[in-house]
Amino acid sequence: MEMRFTDEQRAFASEVREWLETALSGEFAAIRGRGGSGDEHGALDGRRAWERALGDAGWIGIGWPEDVGGRGLDLWHQVVFFEEYARAGGPGRLGHIAEQLVGPTLLAYGDDAQRKRFLPPILRGEELWCQGFSEPGAGSDLAGLSTKAVLDGDEWVVTGQKVWTSSAHMADWCFVLARTDPDADRHRGLSYLLVPMDQQGVDVRPIRQLTGDAEFNEVFFDGARTTTDCVVGGPGRGWEVAMGTLAVERGVSTLGQQLGFRAEWDLAVDAARQSGRLDDPTLRDRLVDLDIRLRIMRMNSLRALTVADTDPAAPVAMVGKLFWATLHRDLGEAAVDALGPAGMLDWSGTGDADRRRLELLFEFSRSDTIYGGSNQIQRNIIGERVLGLPRGPR
Repeated sequence: MEMRFTDEQRAFASEVREWLETALSGEFAAIRGRGGSGDEHGALDGRRAWERALGDAGWIGIGWPEDVGGRGLDLWHQVVFFEEYARAGGPGRLGHIAEQLVGPTLLAYGDDAQRKRFLPPILRGEELWCQGFSEPGAGSDLAGLSTKAVLDGDEWVVTGQKVWTSSAHMADWCFVLARTDPDADRHRGLSYLLVPMDQQGVDVRPIRQLTGDAEFNEVFFDGARTTTDCVVGGPGRGWEVAMGTLAVERGVSTLGQQLGFRAEWDLAVDAARQSGRLDDPTLRDRLVDLDIRLRIMRMNSLRALTVADTDPAAPVAMVGKLFWATLHRDLGEAAVDALGPAGMLDWSGTGDADRRRLELLFEFSRSDTIYGGSNQIQRNIIGERVLGLPRGPR
């Protein structure tokens, strides 16, 4: 694997850097660095406008084919963009689910009409999406979901409950995995529906988190409707399409995430220096260990990207989420310890942005080992699918 960028890629990095510096020093200066861990509700109006600004400048879907409105840039140009975005303190993306999950899924499984309808608004930063997979009784066992959709003329009528639905309170659309054939086996009876959120029959209820925000939501579908042309891949192919979505979920943006973690590590080190805790050999050892793990995270992410096109389920890719989730949780714990006795205080409303950020890091990172696939389930998947171990008791 070649770790050095080419002259052309470095020139592209300069272009991205200059645009971000100009944009984030002008109209959008106030949202620089907002929307990170524990700050999901921060500066929502500004970040929504930021999505449209990214779209106007052609920075959304840069890896999508040119014939659908993207730039057609290769993987390494996308790496450059996400890393420069993180370095510049680009605000947390409200359009992440649309660009990184829905768009690639429609490119792989959607038909021409679906791509024509849904991709342009995503590229313009105009429509936001949420993911309707997990349910109270079907999180890790996704095939056991009970949300159902019944055909009524040229519409599907959706009834059921989804939970841990990030950004549902602001989303225009939701991609919903629902059971459309109750007589088929668990995996074959599912369909992947695109459901408008602004309609009767959709009730979004916030779930308050430890941070005080409510990024996650419960979504209740009670006779919500979507048209038959909003089934991706056709009825009964929902499991296949959903697995395609999950395969692209942990892609190139992980490298930008790693740089975000690096910035949090820098803050923790500065806090330890100011509190005098950096002289504690135990804490210093933990911070060095985290530094090494951050470097491993970057290397592993790059290795995973080199095999993603040919084998998205390669072992190097499957350990990624397990690795960074545990790392980030440990970083949150070290950050609070770095503050010393001040780590026991509530820094909200004090105006001390750095200490508040470390406090939110600790609170939010407790969820990292649960959402997007819990550590326990991920270990089972690796054991069974990568190491070939016997399946655990069901």
